[in-house]
Amino acid sequence: MLLESYTKEIFRAECNPGFEALHCFAHLDQDVSEAIPYLNATLGGFTYQKNPPSVTFKVHGKLITVHAKKIAINALKDEQEAIDIIEWLKREINAAWDNRDKIEPLYETAPQPKIIEILKLLPKTNCKECGQSTCMVFATQVAEGAKGPEDCLPLEDATREQLSNYLGQFRFDF
Repeated sequence: MLLESYTKEIFRAECNPGFEALHCFAHLDQDVSEAIPYLNATLGGFTYQKNPPSVTFKVHGKLITVHAKKIAINALKDEQEAIDIIEWLKREINAAWDNRDKIEPLYETAPQPKIIEILKLLPKTNCKECGQSTCMVFATQVAEGAKGPEDCLPLEDATREQLSNYLGQFRFDF
């Protein structure tokens, strides 16, 4: 096991103290820098930095960045969500490290869903049933992980499955 322990720091953004969302730093007691390229390969990072090593994921409208000795998470609803995400990442980091002999490390940003490919599968009616003003805005949120195929109510089941399959190659859940 590479990552055994951490301490968490929960806070609100100083620049906007009235903002409801919380942020979290998990200060890692072990250095996970050698596992980051393997984690990038298994989870498909949104951005990857080689030096110093870090990988950022966009999941459910959050940015989650893993550094050598710190995990940073934004837009949390509460402390329990922070704990759930950190524990999920701890499992993923350790699994990637334990299986590194079977994983080809990835030292670049993984492919991301393309907004135009998502838009092609949407009804393009701008019906607003998803809560967004246009299908393009909705497609952008889907690409960022903030929305999913289930959020487009007029989408036919077969097309919803197509969209889910397309997104499945880029997504992971905690």
